[in-house]
Amino acid sequence: MFFSNWNSLGRIVLVGGLAYVALVVLLRVSGKRVLSKMNAFDLVITIALGSTLATVMLSKNVALLDGVLAFALLVSLQLLITWLSVRSKAVSRMVKAEPTLLVHRGEMLPGALKQERVVEAEILAAAREHGLMSLAEVEAIILETDGSFSVIRRSPSGGEASSTP
Repeated sequence: MFFSNWNSLGRIVLVGGLAYVALVVLLRVSGKRVLSKMNAFDLVITIALGSTLATVMLSKNVALLDGVLAFALLVSLQLLITWLSVRSKAVSRMVKAEPTLLVHRGEMLPGALKQERVVEAEILAAAREHGLMSLAEVEAIILETDGSFSVIRRSPSGGEASSTP
């Protein structure tokens, strides 16, 4: 139960180490986009890569080359989808959410909050996180595609507003 044999431990170290190196190399070769702030599509790819790494490391039925091929397939599919989403609005809409305005000129937008399942406490926390004590100081709060809040401060003079990511 706690120990089967030295061969299985050696396989995990050897195959796991090589699979990890292969994954890092594939991610580096594929570019920064694979490791960017995550939207839902990126999260799915990240989980799939992690699951594949774990399977390659722990399953004696999966050869190292099979795992490396699975990594390459997942990274290639992610690159294909991102390439298509840059060139096609339809594909982009399928894989990426649109930012949503939650607060406008200090007023919460209840329909948007409900649609995005955001509660008032989260909005107030986002404002405080950006150094604002009340919504009266807020021009806008936007729920970004990666789930983060962008807060745009109201200009005291009524001119240009300043953005705080």
